[in-house]
Amino acid sequence: MKITVVGAGAIGGYLGTRLALAGEDVTFIARRRNLEAINADGFRLVLEDGTQEHAKSVRAVQHMAEAGPQDVVLLTLKAHQLREVVAELPALYGPDTMVVSMVNGVPWWYFHALPGAHQGRAVTAVDPDGAIARAIPPERVIGSVVYPAAELVAPGLVKLVEGNRFTVGEPSNERTPRVEALSQALMKAGFKAPVSRDIRSELWIKLWGNLSFNPISALTHGTLQDIARFAPTRELARRMMAEGQAVAEALGVRFKITLEQRLAGAEAVGAHKTSMLQDVEAGRALELEALVGAVIELGTIAGVPTPTIDAIYAATKLLEQRFLADHGRLAIQRA
Repeated sequence: MKITVVGAGAIGGYLGTRLALAGEDVTFIARRRNLEAINADGFRLVLEDGTQEHAKSVRAVQHMAEAGPQDVVLLTLKAHQLREVVAELPALYGPDTMVVSMVNGVPWWYFHALPGAHQGRAVTAVDPDGAIARAIPPERVIGSVVYPAAELVAPGLVKLVEGNRFTVGEPSNERTPRVEALSQALMKAGFKAPVSRDIRSELWIKLWGNLSFNPISALTHGTLQDIARFAPTRELARRMMAEGQAVAEALGVRFKITLEQRLAGAEAVGAHKTSMLQDVEAGRALELEALVGAVIELGTIAGVPTPTIDAIYAATKLLEQRFLADHGRLAIQRA
């Protein structure tokens, strides 16, 4: 398969390196030092046990037109970064190109092929002007839930923290030949890649934690373990998750695990900083709309109130505006 990875960061590097080593024709869309490093020496992956894998055959280009039509396009950007690149995406399309959404949070295609009154509806929190939906025809979309954690430690070098599961699924929940082919390619590369017959329920299991632990961590600078073991913040996360569950269930989602099991799973990760906390400390824009704002929007659509989520969203949004306006960053340092 010809596969292009749009977003040569931690997850994109992990996927692209493994797929290339499994014999796929992999191209990264990259910029600046990452672009130079990949073209000079490929992509390197450091595994959990310290061993290293090196994909020398990959290439990187800055502009998607340089890559040409692909069989698979993997979108491994953050939600707000996707809007910055979608205008170029059609250059990667062939007649049957799959566009695999590996973006955290509520995706722009959430209501595509979803039976019921809201079928085809837009999610304005993540696609306010419809630019993403216009650039990515819905029939090309494959959903995916990303479970691994990894870190881009240097240009062209990714360190895997843990995990190798990438669930995939059609928005229609059908088990089609194309999603089976994608699953097989990922499994050949060493990943667990089950095909879900209910991709939105899979999305919500991850989103359940992201909509609560991410903004709480951004506001408190607490790790997953800190938040889960401090009774007031554990209760705050529980309330946010309960509101999110009510929204999801009103839209037809059924949770396969309990809220307490999901809380316990977050706690078991340990002293891990969420991606949103890492972005606060680095002074970067937050994935707030996809992880939190979109949940509020879905609640409005479903007629389900989300007062706790609303309050935490407002506080986190102001925090983001303040440090971006001042080109600053916020981190706790030892005195």
